[in-house]
Amino acid sequence: MSQSDTPHLDPLALEDIGIAAVLTDIEGTTSDISFVKNVLFPYAAEHLPAFVREHADDPQVKHQLMLVAGEIGWVEADTETLIGVLLRWIEDDRKVTPLKTLQGMIWDVGYRQGDFTGHLYTDAHDYLQRWHQAGIELYVFSSGSVPAQKLLFGFSDFGDLTPLFSGYFDTTTGAKRERVAYQRIQAEIDLPAPCILFLSDIAEELDAARAAGMKTCELRRDGQPASGRHPVATDFTEVPCK
Repeated sequence: MSQSDTPHLDPLALEDIGIAAVLTDIEGTTSDISFVKNVLFPYAAEHLPAFVREHADDPQVKHQLMLVAGEIGWVEADTETLIGVLLRWIEDDRKVTPLKTLQGMIWDVGYRQGDFTGHLYTDAHDYLQRWHQAGIELYVFSSGSVPAQKLLFGFSDFGDLTPLFSGYFDTTTGAKRERVAYQRIQAEIDLPAPCILFLSDIAEELDAARAAGMKTCELRRDGQPASGRHPVATDFTEVPCK
């Protein structure tokens, strides 16, 4: 199917097409990918060595380091070795839960110190507000840890937006390209799958959500080509809404 043949969602109110909840990705969907790649990742890489050394004996950090050691199959690895592994994972953008958890701890410091705020597209902010006011439940599903998600929305360019959301999901729920993750989310949200609309810029994630019975919409910002497998919106103004 060519891009011109890609199905588009009509600009109807979400409730008019039976949508009671929106589940949204972050990177490339609500927020610019460059914020994560050019701000958050470099900040974590710069501060991770000192943070881990300083907090290596803290129970939460110690537990994450044990998980890293288990991931590489070297339970006796020392702190400096694990720091090296974590830095390589950051460089490779590995979706590994202990890395995401440690990054979230480091970003917590950065957000609270005012080193940066969480980027949010204006259209995403406006329509998340509008859907919330209309009674649509809002949820987040991102590869970033739940604490990191809450920080981005809690310290966003538009202030604290966490009251808009009913829940957050990360890779502890399951891989974002696997149907079972969306089945678990649907069970947690406790709504019929067709009443949940998933927004993402990754076609394979949308494929998995649709396989679980959810409605889908593919965000293709900045002229990026669409997969042709899902309804498409160039921003939140083209997602079904009032």
